[in-house]
Amino acid sequence: MKALLSFYQAVNGLCSRQVGRGTRFLQLGPRGSPSDSEISPSFGLLFDIDGVLVRGKTPIPAAKRAFQKLINSQGQFVAPVVFVTNAGNCLRQTKADQLSHLLGVRITQDQVLMSHSPLRMFRKYHEKCVLVSGQGPVLDIAKNLGFQKVVSIDMLREAFPLLDMVDHSRRPKLPVSSEIKSSCRAASSSIVNLPNIEAVILFGEPIRWETNLQLIIDVLLTNGNLSSPHQTLKVPHIPLLACNMDLIWMAEAQSPRFGHGTFLVCLENIYKKITGKDLKYEALMGKPGELTYHYAEHLIREQAARRDWKRPVHSLYAVGDNLMTDIYGANMYNRYLEERTAHKRSQAVAKVWGGIGSSTALPHEDNVDGAWENMLAAPSATSCKSILVCTGVYNPHMEVPPSAGHSIRETVFHGHRDLCFDPSLVEPNYVVQDVDAAVELIFEKEKFKIQ
Repeated sequence: MKALLSFYQAVNGLCSRQVGRGTRFLQLGPRGSPSDSEISPSFGLLFDIDGVLVRGKTPIPAAKRAFQKLINSQGQFVAPVVFVTNAGNCLRQTKADQLSHLLGVRITQDQVLMSHSPLRMFRKYHEKCVLVSGQGPVLDIAKNLGFQKVVSIDMLREAFPLLDMVDHSRRPKLPVSSEIKSSCRAASSSIVNLPNIEAVILFGEPIRWETNLQLIIDVLLTNGNLSSPHQTLKVPHIPLLACNMDLIWMAEAQSPRFGHGTFLVCLENIYKKITGKDLKYEALMGKPGELTYHYAEHLIREQAARRDWKRPVHSLYAVGDNLMTDIYGANMYNRYLEERTAHKRSQAVAKVWGGIGSSTALPHEDNVDGAWENMLAAPSATSCKSILVCTGVYNPHMEVPPSAGHSIRETVFHGHRDLCFDPSLVEPNYVVQDVDAAVELIFEKEKFKIQ
């Protein structure tokens, strides 16, 4: 619990840097107390990004219309907004800059929740040597999250050139003899002196899947020491932490693309095929994990406090395009909020996550008896409503169903292996055509009018 408290204290201390001068924005008004005519909202909005606001690097037209409704005449948001994305291959500030440019409004990193953000709380790994997989500035991301000893896949390849054998063009050119192997090891040690890997962190899908799959399996089967042969009988393997469980996601193509969840499926099945044992995760982060939504609400409350909005945030609206991440996660958090409201005790979280496993739940200690809620600040929200849009993964060319109850249940379970499928959790509260219609619906439900 001390780790979780430290995580939130660290988050509170984060500040946003200025967005690049080359981007034009609506003029922001001064921060501080709202004007006399400004309404204090009692709701917060959680927006997915890919398939809801953008398709790849192209804004969805409805997104700009929606954000014109969400910005007042001073260029400020009229309600607290958090962008909750399963992307994990960039820094929060980079994502905020991208969104600011695409949507034409100023967005700060405090409004962005990446899939890897909860890694700040796993402080027991921050001083260990960790291998990171993904693309983009993975070393910078890891160090920004608090990790001090970080090794990339490319660093492993340089240190152990004989291990990456799938691409023939990258194989050693000379015949492989015992002498050559010995000299390669000696040469590699002079290039980079790598300590044993103590944990593996998966930020997102890599570029060269075969290389990452091979080297991650090598690390797991050698207990982090790549100078030794595989030890398939060793149980358990070193800790594995994964961000982003999305099987598929929506870019500019007509059909969904493989996400990091697909990479995890490959890794899990290769490991089991070799060892006969299931791959184990120390933690799974990102949507639909409850920790992601709990932290998102924390950011919502922080925004409301900075704007001096007095009314507590009672309602959350999560807008997404993916049944098995956005909708499933929002509904699961809503169930938790309902349980908490009904019982007023922290043990309700165990009922919410019953059967799903501890890997996606909030970190906890035995016999805490409610301590985690006291340290995190108990949620003020009593509901988290899910809104499904039809501009992304969910049938982008279909007509809007007449009601959300018209059987929007998947016949094939796209969720992660460690999630227990509950059909009721993939039923959205509302189905609309796009994010603009979602904002209109939220304002209507909240009887909210901009002065």
